[in-house]
Amino acid sequence: MDEVKMDHKPRPIQIVIDNKDHTFSLDEEQLSHVLLREDIKDRYVVVVSVVGACRKGKSFILDFFLRYLNVKYIENKSTSDWLGPQDVPLEGFSWRGGYERETTGIQMWSEVFLGELDSGDKVAIVLLDTQGAFDKKDCATVIALSTMISSVQIFNLSENIREDDLQYLQQFTEYGRLALADSGKTPFQRLQFLVRDWSYPYEAEYGALGGQKILQKKLQVNDKQHPKLQSLRNHIRSCFTEIACFLMPHPGLQVATSPHFDGKLKDITDEFKQNLQILVPMLLAPENLVLKQINGQKVKARDLVQYFKSYLNICSGNKLPEPKSVLVATAEANNLSAVADAKDVYIALMEDVCGGNKPYLNTLKHRTIKNKALLQFVRKPKMGGEEFSEKYKLQLEKKNV
Repeated sequence: MDEVKMDHKPRPIQIVIDNKDHTFSLDEEQLSHVLLREDIKDRYVVVVSVVGACRKGKSFILDFFLRYLNVKYIENKSTSDWLGPQDVPLEGFSWRGGYERETTGIQMWSEVFLGELDSGDKVAIVLLDTQGAFDKKDCATVIALSTMISSVQIFNLSENIREDDLQYLQQFTEYGRLALADSGKTPFQRLQFLVRDWSYPYEAEYGALGGQKILQKKLQVNDKQHPKLQSLRNHIRSCFTEIACFLMPHPGLQVATSPHFDGKLKDITDEFKQNLQILVPMLLAPENLVLKQINGQKVKARDLVQYFKSYLNICSGNKLPEPKSVLVATAEANNLSAVADAKDVYIALMEDVCGGNKPYLNTLKHRTIKNKALLQFVRKPKMGGEEFSEKYKLQLEKKNV
């Protein structure tokens, strides 16, 4: 297993900034510093994001993800006891009890975890933490952004799945419907509902099986529902390759009420810890990792930077972007990714025939190499149709690739 080399202690870094005027901006420098490293940029990405309301434990649960990832992918140890000692404080993404929110915008953990799938694909695992907003527009924007970027979107909810929670998904399901029509590919991968403080284990047991019972009821479509509610549920189902739900018990009064609680396992109920040991590997064990895909194509870390840039361009205003503009932004980033792949082919072939002390390349060989690079661009499935892609192809031709 590869090991990440860091020049500083891993920490959360702010990549999407929540401005005071209800707009969002991208810290491209921070994002690029992590994702465009030589050992990361060409790996396929697994992006795990947690969204949901304010003060409901998103950062808290992410820090348990970090414990597992460190044991599995950094220390390369057995995960049989990944939760660790009972008296060690929980570290990672900042969290605390109380009413005021702790996370703003979108934060990314600065340490990217490197692994390899059974398929041989080298992957980079990215963790995202998102703000819990009191403002509905801000919250909807953050949920939409993180869903567009993530391969596993964890919707962290308190006590149950409510109709209001499903309404937050309306924005990107409209986009998903357009994307599905454009490409024929399911636009998103896994939607994981995580219901915290579940109080009815006698009706549906804790864990994935009980969660599935609740999910089936909540996403059920029937004639008594308003047509908009039926449509929303159908769109949610069609937008994701997989939808699941996990019911978590309450972590205990010490966690909920003590101002001195610092995450030590000894202060958390056994029932919560037992379910953590099921939930976390279910999401992060190598055999369960979900690669980020757009238009049916696996996304590399360097591509993710371009998708962030394209999405933030349309989320910089103080209104939610229209689904059609999100589709255009995705198609733009998708085509730019194809351009980058074509340039890689061009550079590799040029290095092979005229790199180092090799003789000067003649015009015929250069034309052959250029055509192979253009063919790479043409063959790669792209969004937006041929007319949309034509301008990117012309850019390649004019720049001699």
